[in-house]
Amino acid sequence: MSAFFARRLSREMLDLLPCDDPRAVRSRLDIHRLNDIMGSARLIARAMRQHAASSLQHRDEQPLRLIDLGCGDATLTLGLARRLAGQWPATRLTLLDRHDVVRSDTRDELARHGWHAETLSMDIGDWTTRADLHSRWDMAVANLFIHHLDTAQIKALFGALARRTDWFMACEPQRGPLPLLASRGVGLTGAGAVTRNDAILSVQAGFRDFELSGLWPAARADWALQESSRLISHTFTAFRKPSAQP
Repeated sequence: MSAFFARRLSREMLDLLPCDDPRAVRSRLDIHRLNDIMGSARLIARAMRQHAASSLQHRDEQPLRLIDLGCGDATLTLGLARRLAGQWPATRLTLLDRHDVVRSDTRDELARHGWHAETLSMDIGDWTTRADLHSRWDMAVANLFIHHLDTAQIKALFGALARRTDWFMACEPQRGPLPLLASRGVGLTGAGAVTRNDAILSVQAGFRDFELSGLWPAARADWALQESSRLISHTFTAFRKPSAQP
């Protein structure tokens, strides 16, 4: 890989702004549109149907336990609920983020779909390392979040996910010439200055090829990994093989 396309991690403007700053509020709205363009909820929901349905058949109608890492305002999670409530009408949802910016109407609609949410406000590093967190989840998702982490942080997170979940999917920016070109044009979607800046940084910190697969814990014989890129999105899925589930 040429040095030009080497991964470069930078602090994004949205991470530096107070949650109630008007620029941050606008940027979260911009991200809704970008998620629609990337098709993140559709991609994750399809993967959940394809892989998780068969691997969770042993659960005997118990509520699905799902955690959304770096959930933001939970708009993507709501998109999953709208698509999957018919399949999993009772879901115990954990929304993890440093700041709770989930609106009450979003929580209400999640509840109407049978997805009852609790908020876990903490840094991902704390969630990864805290020994007192013994909870397990059937599934974990992350959207436009893993690219904020450096290699050591990703390895630590993946280790925690391998211990605490049976299925994980991340939808991230793809790093390459076409996504970089697209990131420079997000202003055409009406995006504000924060999003125009952060879109470029997100692509530069994104992933390609099988970079994330290489960071999954080395003892992974019990796991199946899938990683691919399409247009501007890069997805990574890890699921515990049914024969290896606890």
